[in-house]
This record gives sequence, C-alpha cells and structure tokens, in this order.
Amino acid sequence: MAEIIQRDGTWAFDGTTVRITPGLHRSVPLFRQTYGEVAVPLEAVAGVAYEPERKRGRLRMRLREGADPLLQATGGRLPDAADPYRLTVDTDNSGVAEYVAEEIRHALLLDQIPKEPTQAYLLPGPPVPVSVRSSDGTVSFDGTQVRIDWSDTSDRVKRATGPRIIAVGDLVEVEWLPNSGYEDGFLRFVTRGTALSKLPPEKDPYALDLWGSARRDLLTALVATAVTARLPHPSARAGGEYADRPRHPGRTVPRQADHHDVLLRRLRELGELHRDGVLTDEEFATTKAAVLRGF
Repeated sequence: MAEIIQRDGTWAFDGTTVRITPGLHRSVPLFRQTYGEVAVPLEAVAGVAYEPERKRGRLRMRLREGADPLLQATGGRLPDAADPYRLTVDTDNSGVAEYVAEEIRHALLLDQIPKEPTQAYLLPGPPVPVSVRSSDGTVSFDGTQVRIDWSDTSDRVKRATGPRIIAVGDLVEVEWLPNSGYEDGFLRFVTRGTALSKLPPEKDPYALDLWGSARRDLLTALVATAVTARLPHPSARAGGEYADRPRHPGRTVPRQADHHDVLLRRLRELGELHRDGVLTDEEFATTKAAVLRGF
C-alpha cells in the first residue's frame, strides 16, 4: 500500500485502485468535501506526477479521456483547488509524494494500461438523488429526470413557466460553466428541441444562471456530472442519429429538417406568454430576437 496523508486529503494506492479522500480542514473547498471519496481504477489513469514548488508541492493525476463523467461535464473548467485529482503536499512530505507517484506509474507500466480514450465511463460519478440550491433556483436529479424549481429572484419568464422537468431520454447534453466570482456561469440542459434555440442563461427555462456565491454555485457540477454519467458516452454518440452536422465536442445536434419546427415552437411559446401579459412588449421583443439569433 502506497499512501500519503495531508491536510488537503489522502491518496492511497493498493495496486489496482487509487482512493482519493478529501481533507476535512476548512481550507479544502466545499465542492471536494461534498463530492467525497473518489475510487479511481488503475485502468482509468493516464499518468501521475509530483510537481515540487518552493513552499508546497502538488500531486496531479491525469485520467484517460472519456473515463470520468466529472471531467466530461466540467470540461477542465473546475478551479484547481476544487479538482479532486490534485493534492497539495507539504515540502517535508515530498519524498512520500514521489514514492506514491512512482508506484502508480510502475503499476501502469506493468499492467500496460493504454493512454487512448476510453469507450465507456470507468468512474460512476456522484450517487443519486442529488439536489443543489443555486442562485437561480434548486436543481434536482433522481437518476431518471431533472427538475428545476426557480427562486424568487429568477427572471419573470422562468417563474412564469413553472418548474421545469426534463427526462433523461430527452437530453442530448449538459453544458456547465462555473461562476468565477467575476463572471456569471450557467448550467444548461440541452434537449433535442432546444439544441439550437440558445437563449441567454438568465432567460432560458432550461438553464440555471449562476451569479451568486461562487463557492455554492460550484456544487451544480455535481448535478451536471450525475446527469452526464447517465447519458450516452461520447464515443457512442460519434456515429449516432444526430451526428451528421458539425458540433461542439460531446454535443449532438438535430438535423436541419427539425430546425424550422423548433423555431416555430419557441416563438409560439413566447407569443402565448406575451398575450397572457407575462412578458412586456420590451421583454417579448428582446427574447424573440435572442431566439432568432440562436437559429
């Protein structure tokens, strides 16, 4: 057993699995403490290195592309401190860190673990049900459907549409961008019907606008990851029904024949909200223009 215990957390390697446990110190980000222990099978690892620095060093693990739904959902946008595959190491423990890294590298060579992308997720993601309260509302996922309950501070358009319930089977992709504290983030659920009608997150009833506490809003990545883990793996989407057009990595886009119907449906919904007095003339014009730009 190769093990290193630090204030930031613990890494333990038994020859087949790297068990990563976050520390309980207040300096450990809320996201890592909430995400909890991560058991990384050796076949998911692409590499590991210890990076010494003047005051503290870092252990960093690279996973194979497509192995982890967390990395797929967050797309490398997790802040360094919230990354579960990074461990801050005190300088007097640098020798232990080097030993742990070397043991993992040695096992990778012995087992001849490939570095190519995986064909399926090798980590499960967070357990469900999972629920997170954000600045724009509460998002919950029970393994079969996503539910969004808007907060009192959500845009009037969102509150007027009521709670949003989306079945996993209707989802194409989850898009996530963290709230940096300087710029807003968002959590967007892309369905076949909304793939091309991208409204601004503050007005999109399929998106949470993340503008409040960056520390708290970061937890929405838990939901993004849990949903991503239950969507088709990126390797399976490559030749699927919606793969005949250029797309964002991991995103499937409807065929051109569907575009007109989607546009008409969104405009019809906006028109109904306008006629019912939910949207003012200005709000209707602004939102309609945003929908048209999206197409």
